[in-house]
Amino acid sequence: MIIFFSDLDKTLIYSYKHDIGNKKVLVELYEGREISYVTEKSANMMKKLFGTKKIAKENDIFFVPTTTRTVQQYNRIKLPIEQQSYALTCNGGVLLVDGKEDKKWYKESLDMIQYASDEMKKGIEYLEKDTNRTLEVRNIKDLFVFTKSSKPDTTIKELKKILDNEKVDVFSNGVKVYIVPSKLTKGNAVKRFTEKIKKQVTSVTIFSAGDSKFDIPMLEEADVAVAPKELEKELCEKNIGIKPDKYKVFSEYVLDVLNELTK
Repeated sequence: MIIFFSDLDKTLIYSYKHDIGNKKVLVELYEGREISYVTEKSANMMKKLFGTKKIAKENDIFFVPTTTRTVQQYNRIKLPIEQQSYALTCNGGVLLVDGKEDKKWYKESLDMIQYASDEMKKGIEYLEKDTNRTLEVRNIKDLFVFTKSSKPDTTIKELKKILDNEKVDVFSNGVKVYIVPSKLTKGNAVKRFTEKIKKQVTSVTIFSAGDSKFDIPMLEEADVAVAPKELEKELCEKNIGIKPDKYKVFSEYVLDVLNELTK
């Protein structure tokens, strides 16, 4: 069985700000606004590979969306396929099973990151006073902290000075600033989930796809993984596939690789 752990934003789906061509399918609405799309080709590939649970089973694929989005943000996405049995949200801290939060998984996540609670509080206190902050400080289910900064590099630099960098990771994605316990990674989520599912199957191949620093642990945990060229310098593992130039959109490369794995 292929377990397909995939990030969503800029890996399978793209915001309206990105040019993915005119042939696209709407997958996310928010307050009446069109937010995210998939390319038409990607939509067709998803339907072919895991469009329904029956098709996914025939192709021996188990698709697990793996995102830093909150549960509410994830639920806004309506991919052109049947709802998946499982999804990992909040950077792997929350597991959804048939759309509902797995309470045991969430408690295990909180227990796993308890060591970082003092650093998280310290980080929140700093961000509340940060004059560069442009958004309220959000504590996402006591798992990680998120805000926005007009000078993200400065905010990150100051946070790294005052926090224990072995207990928490501090980084930015554009103007977004995150404080995340070092063990709350998508890579650890992949390990935990694979252990859970291995009890039900005899053989597993892990295929992962992602485009950001959040995804690196997940990519490095996989048997087969792919990333865009922008992430190449960040990767320690040299056997991770990098999107060839012939693909304009990363998602189409991801799904082509998955298709090859099923043959």
